[in-house]
Amino acid sequence: MRKAAISLLLVSAVITGCGGAQPTPPVTPSPSAGGARQLTDAEQVRISDAQQRLIGTCMRRQGFEFWEAQRLSLDESRTLGYVLDDVGWARKHGYGSRIQAKEAAARASNPNLAYRRSLSEQRRQAYDEALDEGVDAPVIAVEIPGGGTVRKRMGGCVAEAEKKLYGDPRAWFRAEKAVGHLRALYVPRVLADQRFSAAQNAWSRCMKRAGYVYRDPGASRQAAVAQAHRTAEAKAFEAERKLAVADAVCARDTGLRPIGEERESHYVAQLRDRFGEALDTHTRLQHQALDRAEKIVGPRA
Repeated sequence: MRKAAISLLLVSAVITGCGGAQPTPPVTPSPSAGGARQLTDAEQVRISDAQQRLIGTCMRRQGFEFWEAQRLSLDESRTLGYVLDDVGWARKHGYGSRIQAKEAAARASNPNLAYRRSLSEQRRQAYDEALDEGVDAPVIAVEIPGGGTVRKRMGGCVAEAEKKLYGDPRAWFRAEKAVGHLRALYVPRVLADQRFSAAQNAWSRCMKRAGYVYRDPGASRQAAVAQAHRTAEAKAFEAERKLAVADAVCARDTGLRPIGEERESHYVAQLRDRFGEALDTHTRLQHQALDRAEKIVGPRA
């Protein structure tokens, strides 16, 4: 991939900093580590905002303009996860399609991309090198649970920001990717678990009583997406909102989320003998980054 393409992708992904609905399992955003408290959505968003602030400070120090991403509200930035049981949120946002559209518009109108395009070729190259060092940046690689290797270029202001937040960006990358890819190992076990399956079947029966025939929350959301492609936006969103509310009511009434979270914790604990160090490092570095982020940016409203 050419350096320009790499930098454009990085600017779009790292600088946009938007949240959004998570359309696939797990039930919770990430597994816990040895009983340590997981960060809330608000805390994870604060780390992301602090990273953007640090990148911006670094880029301006090197003579470039830089705009932090358009901030969504904290309510809009929540991680939806596999189970939606917040009826109020569903009544307001459905499954988050309008939030996703807002994110897409923010990415398309990102002033950093326009600014980069306005630079001369020489300055554009300097911008890319300042941001992440482009193709000349050091590359780190980590083997992930389930097989395969993930690589990342580690340089420039992005690396500097991660170092200030996490202390050791290489250790953070290894832990983040290892923990994230644990889902491939424990999610199938959760979905096949008898207690979770029974709760999911109860959810399906509840949905049928409400007039919807879906086997699981994933199928319900897929139907909302398909409907959006066939129907005018206003009508599609109203249908999405009603479906999401029914979904959330049934999830709440059947206890699908707490059962899923308990089963998830159970199966993650079975992986600790192999991945305990990664889980503990992930939690420790997240909390360290939060402590530092709180000194850099305030919370979102």
